Amino acid sequence: MIAAIVLAAGRGTRFAAGPKMLAEFDGRPLVRHVAETALASRARPVLAVLGHEADAVLAALAGLDLILVENPDYRAGLSTSLRAGFAALPPGAEGALVCLGDMPRISARLLDALGAAWLAAGRPTALVPTCGGRRGNPVLLARALAPAIATLDGDTGAGPLLRGRSDVVEHETGDSAILADIDTADALARLQASTTPSSTAP
Repeated sequence: MIAAIVLAAGRGTRFAAGPKMLAEFDGRPLVRHVAETALASRARPVLAVLGHEADAVLAALAGLDLILVENPDYRAGLSTSLRAGFAALPPGAEGALVCLGDMPRISARLLDALGAAWLAAGRPTALVPTCGGRRGNPVLLARALAPAIATLDGDTGAGPLLRGRSDVVEHETGDSAILADIDTADALARLQASTTPSSTAP
């Protein structure tokens, strides 16, 4: 079983136009886009890690079949959300697709392709999507990484754990969505201007 973890706890300090997770893209909050896409994929269960503006983010996710995970340490950075998400994985989950809550162009088809590639590769420690040779997100992390993830700190994801490992598989997707995260309001405006409604469907 492959789960999905939506990281939606961060403060988004570079996003000056209010809470980033609640910013609208194509008429819906960024975080809802990502959660709905994860739910449209084969990944189960789908966990959402909440922290900054948790009540408002929870309202934006209303009605979705998610496992909600609270990260009280979100101010300490991304690593704390990754730790919280992995700690909450159910026993049957062999790995997890780690989805950033500010990547609304990711599709369910892509998530399923990453899951299939991970299984075909023999369940490596991690499978990292690439586009034109550039690494992006979401990454698929094996449950075997859980002890190492539990030691992470600061504002970093799994990158430091994966660097230099021979058991990390890269999967070329040809999909620029894996590179399109939203850090600023200007970046959101540019992405909105360059995206057609049909291309944002799960």
